[in-house]
Amino acid sequence: MTSEPIASDVGSVETTIDLQQQVARLQALLEVSRQVHATTSEAEVLRAVLRIVVLELEMSGAAFLAPETDSAQPPTTFGDVPSTLADPAAHAIPDGCAFPLCDHDDHPLTTLVVFPPQQRALTFYELDFLQGLTLQAAVALENARNFERNLEWARVQKDLDAARDIQRSLVPRDLPELPGFSLAVRSETCYEVGGDYVDVLAHSGGEILLAVADVAGKGLASALMASSFRSAFRAMASSGIPLDALARQANQHHWQEGEEARRRYVTAILARLDPVGGQIELLNAGHNPGFILTPDGATHKINASGTPLGMLQGMTYSSQTLSFPPGSRLLLYTDGLTEVFQGEEEFGEDRLLHEFSASQTDNSSDILSTLWASLLSFAAGSPQADDMTALAIIHLPQP
Repeated sequence: MTSEPIASDVGSVETTIDLQQQVARLQALLEVSRQVHATTSEAEVLRAVLRIVVLELEMSGAAFLAPETDSAQPPTTFGDVPSTLADPAAHAIPDGCAFPLCDHDDHPLTTLVVFPPQQRALTFYELDFLQGLTLQAAVALENARNFERNLEWARVQKDLDAARDIQRSLVPRDLPELPGFSLAVRSETCYEVGGDYVDVLAHSGGEILLAVADVAGKGLASALMASSFRSAFRAMASSGIPLDALARQANQHHWQEGEEARRRYVTAILARLDPVGGQIELLNAGHNPGFILTPDGATHKINASGTPLGMLQGMTYSSQTLSFPPGSRLLLYTDGLTEVFQGEEEFGEDRLLHEFSASQTDNSSDILSTLWASLLSFAAGSPQADDMTALAIIHLPQP
């Protein structure tokens, strides 16, 4: 006659089975965690989790729902999933079978939905496994998204670096040889690329056309507009037309480029230097005043004679012609030089004029270097907040 197992023995067997099941579940969870974290692709993370749910837990099917912010995106599925799942109004998710995934800031990423066989309820161990899996999946999904964002940013950064190199190449390097004159330009963008434009164009008759311009705004959009403006301006300037006609045409052309171009209007100051005659013609279209210092101690400010280019249709502009004898010097610049701050105090136009006037050198490159050093000292370590461009020319004193 066989003896019946006592209650304590039955309890011990059941406890052992429970522990073995838990160990098996933990081992399975560790393995699936390895699988989920083995990819940096968001789509692969989702597919790996769904395969694990269906194959490890023997579910009929599983799916990741599209986020509420992108309801047009179809769910990602694996196994036997109802066709009506994409329409929440037409299909009810089984109770206790939806598991939200959130990032480390508790923002929703997506929702895992499982479909048990014969629509049975999930067991305690299945729930425990799925809760552990969703935590791992959320981490892996966020990492995958960050990885993809980093890749995208690296591509953007590469394009920005190329754009910066191209824009720098457009700043005049080989300046015209002007016996008796010293000419220099300097331009530094606030970001990788910027909206400042500086140019020096030599005409066949010996005259030199100088331009300093600033597209409204900063960054890539302004840089694109500056490049477009440069091409159009150079084409117009090649005809040698007077400055007032050149400004009028440039204004009309920019305005006709459309609404976005009008929002990114261009302030500009133009100058045409006659090295032989010792004269300079200047025109200011809504730009900062240019400075001319003459050997008799006089200071001339070249103020605006009209609105920025492209702001209003049909604008006309007037130029002025000044004597530019030996010993004279000219400074054209963008507002990035005057709008340097030390706390609440602005460097300003008066300080810039003072620093320019106080320079004793007859080397225009040295003058710009001195101005930049003064601006850097004034900023006291504050980061550059705007594009900075300047052009200096000196009619060298006669020996």
